[in-house]
Amino acid sequence: MAATKRKRRGGPAVQAKKPKRSEDDARPPAKRHVIAEEVEEEERDRIPGPVCKGKWKNKERILIFSSRGINFRTRHLMQDLRMLMPHSKADTKMDRKDKLFVINEVCEMKNCNKCIYFEAKKKQDLYMWLSNSPHGPSAKFLVQNVHTLAELKMTGNCLKGSRPLLSFDPAFDELPHYALLKELLIQIFSTPRYHPKSQPFVDHVFTFIILDNRIWFRNFQIIEEDAALVEIGPRFVLNLIKIFQGSFGGPTLYENPHYQSPNMHRRVIRSMTAAKYKEKQQVKEVQKLRKKEQKTLVPHDPTADVFVIPAEEKPIEIQWVKPEPKVDLKARKKRIYKRQRKMKQRMDSGKAK
Repeated sequence: MAATKRKRRGGPAVQAKKPKRSEDDARPPAKRHVIAEEVEEEERDRIPGPVCKGKWKNKERILIFSSRGINFRTRHLMQDLRMLMPHSKADTKMDRKDKLFVINEVCEMKNCNKCIYFEAKKKQDLYMWLSNSPHGPSAKFLVQNVHTLAELKMTGNCLKGSRPLLSFDPAFDELPHYALLKELLIQIFSTPRYHPKSQPFVDHVFTFIILDNRIWFRNFQIIEEDAALVEIGPRFVLNLIKIFQGSFGGPTLYENPHYQSPNMHRRVIRSMTAAKYKEKQQVKEVQKLRKKEQKTLVPHDPTADVFVIPAEEKPIEIQWVKPEPKVDLKARKKRIYKRQRKMKQRMDSGKAK
């Protein structure tokens, strides 16, 4: 019995239309099997897309900003870090008079749980705070030897927003304060997986090396062909000052005994230059005193002329003839010139008459 379609409002039943047969249904079963195998081969040879459909679980957000009074180099370094870290946020410059505890409130307003704060002093010294807001810990560094991306002009390059590898010196695992800094740097500089602004590629590496009691930061590109490293930038050196238990304050967990403040460093340089100047002045005074002293007369030693060979005596020649006077060519030329000028004046006066 054919299927019937019932009409609304009690109308007569209408015969339902038969479904159309597709081309795949019309083909014999042998051909369908061949087509299915071809589709499987295409799916097998197809390269999967780079975008992974995962869930963003690590909600780390970094607030990167600075105080007022920074120079152009610090501003470019801050922009480079924001560009390399897609999970970062920016904020306006903070006033110098405000206390550092205010930064915890700013992080809470911006929904950030980590912070990189650049503090400028005397328009020449730059300090960096790395903090886990609001509970801590936090670390204060002196930033030295800053070189930005625009300044270096390296040949390396990487995709904007790609996730970096983090490479640490083995010395980070030897001492407890370096182990704490390593964990803090991992949480700040590692881009969360499946972040909306990140790219699912790993094409560069952040290296942290301990040398001369300082942390040296470098950024390298990973070349796919031979896995070689080419530097991209930026680069800077972090000189650790203190590690605090809280965020931007609290009890001191570690203080660097090798740290020397920039003021003390400049004072040592000035004292060295002053010492050199004083030394030169003392040498000059000693030389003046030596000149004023009376010279001691040393008695003649008769044995000093024992090995002296006397020079050959030349015969004395007496000149009986008066030598000829030397001709002065310049005076002679002047006399000739005067004579010619007088003759020319006489000729001109004769023509005028």
